[in-house]
Parts: sequence; C-alpha cells; structure tokens
Amino acid sequence: MWTMCLCGLKADYRLMRTYDHLFFDLDNTLWDFKANSYRAMEITLGQKEILPKLSSFDTYFEFYEQINKSLWSDYHSKKINKQTLIVERFARSLTAFHIYDLDWEDLNKLYLENMAMQTELFPGTIETLSILRDRGYQMHIITNGFSVVQHDKLRNCGLAEFFSKIFISEEIQTTKPHRKIFEHALKTTNAKKRKSLMIGDSWETDIEGALKFGIDQIMFSNHGLHEAPEAINSMRMASNCTFRKLNVQTRTWIINEISDLISIL
Repeated sequence: MWTMCLCGLKADYRLMRTYDHLFFDLDNTLWDFKANSYRAMEITLGQKEILPKLSSFDTYFEFYEQINKSLWSDYHSKKINKQTLIVERFARSLTAFHIYDLDWEDLNKLYLENMAMQTELFPGTIETLSILRDRGYQMHIITNGFSVVQHDKLRNCGLAEFFSKIFISEEIQTTKPHRKIFEHALKTTNAKKRKSLMIGDSWETDIEGALKFGIDQIMFSNHGLHEAPEAINSMRMASNCTFRKLNVQTRTWIINEISDLISIL
C-alpha cells in the first residue's frame, strides 16, 4: 500500500509539523562507529604493544568486528551479560592471532576510553541537527551501549547540546529492539506515538523495534552500507511518494544522507 507524501516549505514548523519528538540512534547514525572504532582499536593495540605482533591490523580488525557483532547480538537477546561481552570479544579475536595471556578486561577498558575520545561524525550531522533544533523539535537519543562511554562520546563530539534526554540500554536494563526501551523513552518525554519518530541505521534494532512498537521510522542507509532486507529494497517507489507503508499504523523512510532529514521534516 502506498500513501502520498506531500512535502514543501512550511510557514510555521511548530504548528504544521507531523512530529514533535525525534528519537535518534547514536552509533552508525550520527557518530561514525566504523571510523572511530578502527582508530580507537589501532591506538589501543599500539599502547599495549600488540600491533607489531599482528601480521595485518586490517585483517585483525575485520575479524574482531565479526566476533563483536555476534556477541552484541547475543547480548541484545540476553544470552550473555556485559562481562562476557567485554572479555570474550578480545579473548576470542586475539587468541585467534596467537596472542594470549592478556588482561582482557583491562584491554577493553582502555579501548572504550579511546573510543570515547574519537569524534568523527557523518557528513552534515551538526548542520542538520542545528536546523531541526531551530525548527523546534524535541530531540533525544536511544542507544544500545555502555553508559559512561555513550555519554562521553556525545560530549566529546559536540552532540550532547542537541538532545534533551539520553536513553542508554545499560541504564534502562534493556536494549533495542525490545519494546520496554521505547516505552520508557516515550513515557519519560511525555511523547505521543503518532507525534514521535525513530531515526537509526539498524533495520533489526532501530527500525523493526520502532515499527513493532508503533512509531514511524527513518533508516539511515548510508548509500546501502547499512543493509535493509531485500524485500524492502525491492519495493518499487512511486514518484510522488517518499515513504513506505509496512503496516497500517506507521511510515518508513530510507535515506542515504543525514541531511536528507531536512526535506522530510
């Protein structure tokens, strides 16, 4: 089912806009996780004198990412706890490269400290958030991650000033895509579902989570680097429509650039 989307200049965004509250994911939506984690890992392994022991840092980092992604999936599903995640991602990845007998927890601590110092954002992030703030939107963060690190990231890269509320999975003790984190965010901000919008990069955690909860969503695809299901990608777009209707309650956009939010909102 397709629904027409009428877009244009609005004389008064506060009175005529569709949404009041915008809920953003952080990692890989605003904060360039790939670039920042790569740099933080390189710094960390250098500080621990591990880099010279690796035949290829790029090969190691790619292997680490696969393990980390799998462990985070288990963490989201409540199959493992935080302690297992932070230890096993380094234990499994480095022992595969014949590096043993390290304090994995200490290594993870240093890595997270270096992560929080990285400040690479996706192009247009600050400019877009500035425009949306000027239009009067209430903006918030809903992120899966560890509390101290996520707060430090937001502060160090200059994003904290844009957001009224920060919802972090570790603090709420549940992760996206589970319903509880969305319920908590809307209740805390006194936001109505029909006036709320989720913006994120992950189809599974951000888009499906918000879709099932019953609020509209925008997926930041980063020109296809963040993957949506093939069935969604193959849906033919009408020339006069900018969103998809995946159920009767909500609308779903897919954008390539963060700055594309300006034309939607």
